[in-house]
Amino acid sequence: MKNWSLFILMMIFLASCGEDEKPLIDKEYPEIMIEDDSFPLQCSVIERGTTLEFKAYFSDNVELGSFSLDIHHNFDHHTHSTEVNSCDEDPVKSPVNPLLLIQTFTIPEGLKEYKGTAEIEIPADIDPGDYHFLIRLTDQEGWQTLQGMSIKIE
Repeated sequence: MKNWSLFILMMIFLASCGEDEKPLIDKEYPEIMIEDDSFPLQCSVIERGTTLEFKAYFSDNVELGSFSLDIHHNFDHHTHSTEVNSCDEDPVKSPVNPLLLIQTFTIPEGLKEYKGTAEIEIPADIDPGDYHFLIRLTDQEGWQTLQGMSIKIE
């Protein structure tokens, strides 16, 4: 009888919970916003031996998690589905000393909007040419958005 009473009390409690008290299920991807002051932009040219000042804007409907940056060569002219317009490309070539960078950055907890920034050293001794610059933005739920750009390192 004790278990039955506990069951009834539990059912009454659960039935009294309103719609507003149920946890929000995040089903939306976070957004990467490339603005006029963002960098790099599609077809940007970056000099070897300099510092790239990355800047982009991020938002999510519930909470942001982290972002990562990926720079890799495009000497073989492969593509990523997020590129909207093409840039002038050098002839296909084999890499000798290409830049490869993958770096992850944590976004402070509780934020729905964030300006992502990072300083990236571009070594002077890497292969010049066509590169891809990828931004991956992940929210706290694990949804991920990818933005890819073609850049040139001279």
